Amino acid sequence: MTVIPRPNVPAGTSFNPELSSLKPLNPMIQAVFFDLDGTLRHNLPSGGEVLADYTLQLGLDIGQEDRLRAIRWEHYYWASSMELKADRQTYSEANLEFWQNYCRRQLVALGASNGQAEEFAPKVSKYMEDTYRPQSIVPQDVFQTLSQLQEAGYCMAIISNREKPYQEEIESLGIAQYFSYTLAGGEVDAWKPEPEIFLHVCKRLNITPSQATYVGDNYFADVVGSRRAGLQPVLYDPHGIFPQADCPVLSTFDQLPSLLKNI
Repeated sequence: MTVIPRPNVPAGTSFNPELSSLKPLNPMIQAVFFDLDGTLRHNLPSGGEVLADYTLQLGLDIGQEDRLRAIRWEHYYWASSMELKADRQTYSEANLEFWQNYCRRQLVALGASNGQAEEFAPKVSKYMEDTYRPQSIVPQDVFQTLSQLQEAGYCMAIISNREKPYQEEIESLGIAQYFSYTLAGGEVDAWKPEPEIFLHVCKRLNITPSQATYVGDNYFADVVGSRRAGLQPVLYDPHGIFPQADCPVLSTFDQLPSLLKNI
């Protein structure tokens, strides 16, 4: 734990004392919590995008719907799915076999046959290991929105399914000053969509769940998990990955302050 100053399932605190006199945009919501990866911080290009592009070179015929289905599967898998838990019991995540099996699963989600997936997975895994070097970025509208929410007096925190603390990383990304608290799932052995990880942060910051909104890009981890814990979920979905989401949806990050007025 780090205290800082200031759909469809696819197949296969206290306030900052300097700001506490300011009125939040919505007095019912006192805190806004965020997911990190895919919400505040992005890999450019995304791994799924690069993998899908490479499978085209291997001769797999995929379209836009196939890509969207594979991205939904990727979100589902990493949301502490049964498949992920089984794979972690079978392989070490640092092991080549884990990532080859992951690529096999992702190829099936893209529309490959089981035979094609078995054939292509070692090639795809090696290609990703050898060539995938994404840029880690925070979009400009994230900085603008976080600044606006901070000035409005919201308590803000980050809740991530990472194994280890990430304070140094968010400091290097230039966003640490906006957050009162960060938590990685590995620090408390609780993982989204389990409600405990959200409730831990609420308790630590003296916020009741009904006073908090959680913003994340993964429906299965972020929306389902925060709702289970009693928070108001908001889905960040700029690419329309989850068109049937049953919660408020952001297509751009700078829509969040206006949305908070109406929750």
